[in-house]
Amino acid sequence: MNVIIIEDEKPAARRLSRLLEELEVKVSVMLHSVEEAINWFQNNEHPDLIFLDIQLSDGLSFEIFETIEVRSAIIFTTAFDEYALQAFKLNSIDYLLKPIDDEDLEVAVKKYKSLKPEPQKLALDFEDIKKLLVNPLEREYKKRFTVKVGQHLKIINADEVECFYSENKGTYAATSDGRNYLLDTTLENLEGELEPKIFFRVSRKFYVNINHIKDIISYTNSRLQIKVNHFSEQEIIVSRERVRDFKLWLE
Repeated sequence: MNVIIIEDEKPAARRLSRLLEELEVKVSVMLHSVEEAINWFQNNEHPDLIFLDIQLSDGLSFEIFETIEVRSAIIFTTAFDEYALQAFKLNSIDYLLKPIDDEDLEVAVKKYKSLKPEPQKLALDFEDIKKLLVNPLEREYKKRFTVKVGQHLKIINADEVECFYSENKGTYAATSDGRNYLLDTTLENLEGELEPKIFFRVSRKFYVNINHIKDIISYTNSRLQIKVNHFSEQEIIVSRERVRDFKLWLE
């Protein structure tokens, strides 16, 4: 399988390449701009699969397709969800939002491999696209959670949650009253349920609520430490590969 990555941030491209190597997928070429990609496609055999960022240093990657008829399958990798409909019109088989989760990446690669014998079916189903499209006026996110406390059920409003975190294979909601509640779900399942303008996954272990952040501190290895109003059982650290997206999310 011939695979290339088009990504303007070289550290992100290298990280994606490493994740793919763990899935036994070898990346042959990494390109970093619209111009570089167009020149490469004009002079090389098109690959089987492209991992494609959308916002490149010299423009949107859709500009590549205005010049070149790309015949490859595409898995989009981007920090922005507003381009899903345009991606649907191309040979896209998945649309991964940064920071890319290794489990989501594995699912996307398996999807490509399962569809490879039938290229006419490479495009995403329309229902899949509707799930990917984010319109705050139309899409409903989870507003409350029901948790079991002893023999009782308690309703927790999402805006009361300072952070969601995983510990000892359990997923917890830490609320503004200083309590921690065990949820019957996983952080992965929460990903499509939480309002992305309010909650951000800063690491494999934590989602944080922007309205409960009281301090952000520089940390070792180019990372950041987050302080929320009450939760203090663990340090909340923004992983290095998610720092840039976290800063964009704060804007």
